[in-house]
Amino acid sequence: MKNVQTAVIGLVILFTFHTVDAQNRWNLHINSGAAFATQKLGDADLSTGFGFEGTVAYRFMPHLATYTGWSWNQFSADQSFAGTNVHFEDSGLVFGLLFIHPLAGSKFSYLIQAGGIYNQIKAENDDDEIKADIIAKSTHGLGWQIGAGLVIPLGERWNLMTSVRYRSLSREIEVADVKTAVDLNYLSAGVGLSWSF
Repeated sequence: MKNVQTAVIGLVILFTFHTVDAQNRWNLHINSGAAFATQKLGDADLSTGFGFEGTVAYRFMPHLATYTGWSWNQFSADQSFAGTNVHFEDSGLVFGLLFIHPLAGSKFSYLIQAGGIYNQIKAENDDDEIKADIIAKSTHGLGWQIGAGLVIPLGERWNLMTSVRYRSLSREIEVADVKTAVDLNYLSAGVGLSWSF
């Protein structure tokens, strides 16, 4: 009987905490920015890239949330194992944990994130005269990312979020029956808007 009472009291406390703090647990975030490769992709020197990301987060503790979403980044290369004037796209799922905490004595907050990516890499022609065609693509696979940034409030539910992230993904691309192992490692710097609900 004592165990039942303890369980009931625990559920009441949990329900009360959840009810009091249930508002604004969800967050929709859209981000865009530049990406800078930190090494060659196979034999290709990648130019500065760009991309965007959309995520949904659920805050399950006062400063900690889990997130998931989709991202896309593109880099160009004049010469590569996939040919000349090629661009490489990195796209797929993102997921992980997001920690946001207020800065002492400020309206701003800092953020730290860590998680995984489940992406693929595509090689497409970059000829302006013809429609972009996929030359080759990898299978989807797991990679990882870490990041940090600043959260600037714009209102009760809106925030401006800046971030710098490092991403790493290793895949294998086959072009003309030749398989090339590639590591796509890059820094991305972005700015986005988030809406809490």
